[in-house]
Amino acid sequence: MPQRARLITFVVLGGFAGVYVVAGSPLALVVFAAQAAFVVRRRWWLPLVVAVAAYTSVLTMGTSVGILGFVGGSLLLTRLWPLAPVAGVSAALLGPADSAISAVLIALVVYGLARLTDRVDEVHATRLALAMTSVAEERLRIAAELNEGLGRALAVIADSARAGRPDVDTARRALADARAAAAGYRAMSLTPEITTARAMLAAAEIGAEARVGHHEPLGPAGALLAAVLREAVTEVVRRRAATTCLIETVEEEGGVRLRVTDDGARTAESQFMGELPVRVEEAGGTLTTSMGADGRLTVEAALPGTRPVPERDGAYALSLALLAAVLAGFSLKGLLLAEHVWGSAALLALICVMQLRSVRGRHMVALAVMTALTYAPLPLLGTSWLGVAGFLAGPVLLAFSWKVALPLVCLVLASVAWAGVLLELPVPVTINYTVSTLVTGLVVYGLARLAQLVKELMEARQALARSAVVEERLRAARDLHDLLGHNLAAILLTCELARRLDPEGARARLKEVQAMVERAERDLQAVSGESPSMSLGTEAESARSVLAAAGISVTLDLGHGELGEQVETVLSTVLRESVTNVLRHSSARHCTVTTTRVDGVVRLRVRNDGVGSAEGRHGSAGIGNLTTRLAVLRGALTTARGEDWFELTAEAPVLTWAAR
Repeated sequence: MPQRARLITFVVLGGFAGVYVVAGSPLALVVFAAQAAFVVRRRWWLPLVVAVAAYTSVLTMGTSVGILGFVGGSLLLTRLWPLAPVAGVSAALLGPADSAISAVLIALVVYGLARLTDRVDEVHATRLALAMTSVAEERLRIAAELNEGLGRALAVIADSARAGRPDVDTARRALADARAAAAGYRAMSLTPEITTARAMLAAAEIGAEARVGHHEPLGPAGALLAAVLREAVTEVVRRRAATTCLIETVEEEGGVRLRVTDDGARTAESQFMGELPVRVEEAGGTLTTSMGADGRLTVEAALPGTRPVPERDGAYALSLALLAAVLAGFSLKGLLLAEHVWGSAALLALICVMQLRSVRGRHMVALAVMTALTYAPLPLLGTSWLGVAGFLAGPVLLAFSWKVALPLVCLVLASVAWAGVLLELPVPVTINYTVSTLVTGLVVYGLARLAQLVKELMEARQALARSAVVEERLRAARDLHDLLGHNLAAILLTCELARRLDPEGARARLKEVQAMVERAERDLQAVSGESPSMSLGTEAESARSVLAAAGISVTLDLGHGELGEQVETVLSTVLRESVTNVLRHSSARHCTVTTTRVDGVVRLRVRNDGVGSAEGRHGSAGIGNLTTRLAVLRGALTTARGEDWFELTAEAPVLTWAAR
């Protein structure tokens, strides 16, 4: 972007300088070179070079005083800006009014292009800083929220354990609060639910494809669309008839649309969606199910989106103001030659308004009207209207790609030259009009395009910051669920056991609770942004202790050896989540934890009995979180189920770095 902005600036400045080179002033090349260098680096002596070359060209070579506009523009960019009018006054004293107006216009254009180029550089350079600042602010907010609620709860549980009282109620509330907070952080985004859905479909051996066409965060719409996706995919898995499933999201004007299509349905019934159609309708959206001609069922939800408020920036307003001033100046130059002043002024005013509208987008009707206004009045207004073609060249450059725009601009220039021949103008005058048409078009294009670049960069900077905040929320949600949630569940279980034991047994359990609270407090710090480091061996022993407390026998067979820190931390997290699921979703009597290391790949397997014929809990956050964590390390997560058993397998390279 900064390189493109400088290129646009250099082309426009080169166009201005080219007018004077064609007129016979080689010093215009020196003026251009010094001015271009000053745009890139503000060296104090460069405006002096511009001034010496410009005034020398005017006084010794008879160059038009319009070249003095470069001097005024250079001064406007320095602390000596109050002296800029001196260049305009000297131009008025040394040359005709038409050329003096050109000098003022050139000064404004030079200043505007340089300032807009600076703004592009600034916005581009600060995009990462803004994202980092946004993440830091989000971490502080998350830390404040969690410390206020969960931090106090953990302190109360620890105090009660030291006093010999198992505080089951506080432990239960803390676990519920942690799950609610994790759900709240996830609710702003649809992406983790798509990850979970793909993992569910893969586990059911259904070919899954996701085409993501929306931007995060979606706000409240994200939570509702996630619920629709969860129910739709759960139904696909429940039917056990589909072979493929396609998940699509599309961002439309004012909203976002989700489609889930599979080939395993026989009818288009929608009872499985429960109350979701009503909730979607209350949110101002629609939820439909339909059967296609190819026999594929599509669940489609559309909701209005909540787009962020655009960041205000003065550079865009500056560009419009400068463009308006330049258009007015060029129009004034044309009116100096006009015989029908009022009619010409009215037409020029209409063209200027349409020019300013062209900055905000591609308006083909306005472009067609401008084309008609450029050529239709020529037979009546003659030479005074010939310069208006420059107003057409700028919007053409803005409206089309370069492959289309350049030939069209060449046609505009050729039409000006041909009109000069028909009007029997001298060859030098015809050349001057043709070159001026090109320069005017470049000026209009340059100011408008740089304004668009600033706007695009600011939107991209905002999008990057929003994306970073979403990622931070999802990280906090994963850590709440996978790290802190596990410890809180273990604390609740141990407190419940302690309440049912004799005093001696209760004291032993309450000591375990104190140790668990210390781990939970460390996990709370990790959720707030500190990177956790975990040991797979230590976590396995902790899992044995927690499962044994629940009356489940455990077999540990650890053969993973030394692992990279990232891999060991992620596999430890997988083990935590697996143990939590054994406790919550089965009546297990035995659990086996195995780690192996083969050909640079480490595998963790957790297998338990007591599953029965239950389908399991579809759409939970855990499987999606673990899949996401392993995918970052180029690993994978798979599950298998038998009549009375369930097995989870996680694998990753032994030594790895996060995928880029």
